[in-house]
Amino acid sequence: MVILADLFGITMLEYGFMHRAFLVGVLIAVMAPLIGTFLVHRQLALIGDALAHTAFAGVAVGLFVNAVLGTGISPYLTAVVVAMLAALAIELISEVTDAYNDVSMAIVLSTGFALGAVLISLNSGGLAVGVNQYLFGNLSTVSNENTILLLGLFAVISLVVAVTYKQLLYVTFDETAARVAGINVPWYNRVVAMLTAMVVVGAMQIMGVILVAAMLVVPVAGATQVARSFREALLASVILAELAVLIGITLSFHYEATAGGTIVLVAVGLYVVAVLFGKLQAERTVAVDSAPAAADDPAD
Repeated sequence: MVILADLFGITMLEYGFMHRAFLVGVLIAVMAPLIGTFLVHRQLALIGDALAHTAFAGVAVGLFVNAVLGTGISPYLTAVVVAMLAALAIELISEVTDAYNDVSMAIVLSTGFALGAVLISLNSGGLAVGVNQYLFGNLSTVSNENTILLLGLFAVISLVVAVTYKQLLYVTFDETAARVAGINVPWYNRVVAMLTAMVVVGAMQIMGVILVAAMLVVPVAGATQVARSFREALLASVILAELAVLIGITLSFHYEATAGGTIVLVAVGLYVVAVLFGKLQAERTVAVDSAPAAADDPAD
């Protein structure tokens, strides 16, 4: 990146924190659609929001422990642990109580955010300043430690999806048939939930808790407008996410805007473009299909 900065005079690439920001952003733009595509097709788009608010509780736990005990534990590490436990809780609540997924997600979301708020208040508001960067994201706070943590999460997510892709695909489109085929559906549901928790915590560095769920949904929603198969949707969603991240980070740096908000706005803009392109593509297909019928019409 330093070489590119020298060759093309790109000022933002001269800073180390921007190198880390772009690396983290590129990885997030792969991880989020990779899991988000399964979530959207399973109508579980809101689980990202639930786990993001629970990850906020994990951050609050880390900050609280550091403030009270003076430890140097990373809030992102505690966020990973708490978010993964919350992901399991969502699945267990649904299984044990026969409640719909949206009910279990609402319970976990409320509990997580309430826990975070209580921990912050117990420290007489002393954590409020420290927690802002986790709520809204910040390019300049992406440290080497957090980048290494994200690289680890990226490796785990990519490996698990690669190994379990066929089973996850089966469970996504036909749970009943998957059960009949002998696939352990509850287990794979938990796997997806825990992978989602990892993505949420990883993306939280740049996106912030409030906007992190958007990267799981918006690029995938745009991809479904132009793709004709699951694989095409997966690939298209990664491309849209990469564009949103790269353009969003660049605009955020130049205009000193919030990175997470800028990325989401770009992603929504790309979604609108994808919808329009999909509509035009559908109209052209209809026109081509109807042309032979019109030519053979006896009335002509």
